[in-house]
Amino acid sequence: MQQHTSTLRIIGGKWRSRKISFVALKGLRPTTDATRETLFNWLAPVINDAICLDLFAGSGALGFEAMSRGAKHVVMVDASTHVITTLKKTAQLLGTKDIDFYSARIPQGLNKIPKQSFDIIFLDPPFHFDLIKATCEKLANSSCLAQNTLIYIEAEKELDIKKVIPESWQILRQKVMGQVGSYLCSL
Repeated sequence: MQQHTSTLRIIGGKWRSRKISFVALKGLRPTTDATRETLFNWLAPVINDAICLDLFAGSGALGFEAMSRGAKHVVMVDASTHVITTLKKTAQLLGTKDIDFYSARIPQGLNKIPKQSFDIIFLDPPFHFDLIKATCEKLANSSCLAQNTLIYIEAEKELDIKKVIPESWQILRQKVMGQVGSYLCSL
């Protein structure tokens, strides 16, 4: 089966304006430039030296943007082995060894990631598959969360985020752009 590729641009940091390729799979929708700009403005005070987890990595836009802007290490996870292969190639082209890759179906495959806590978690699953609630519950009962972990959630705008995140989580920032809701949460 022929895999089509698309490109996107890293918008800030050391790799600013670099184009990266990604596998254009059905349902894969990279975070837009405008949404990434908003997110990384929110994260600017904490991104330097952060350890990040990019669940549903897809295009790699969030993980590579985080590395470009000063994150210390990123773990990228995706269910597709084609996506993981492409992400690894992109990391090689960018000359970074500070990214680990895991092929796992989330949320059930969260235990395939070595036990560690993360400063920032990117949770941007395919829309309309009800993956956020189950993933948040799995994260809440995992070793991935530290006391000060920030969780970024990107979802279809009609989703009532308060009904899918754990009650103890707080929404620090939120914004709706087009069909997308963006939420930065803390424990």
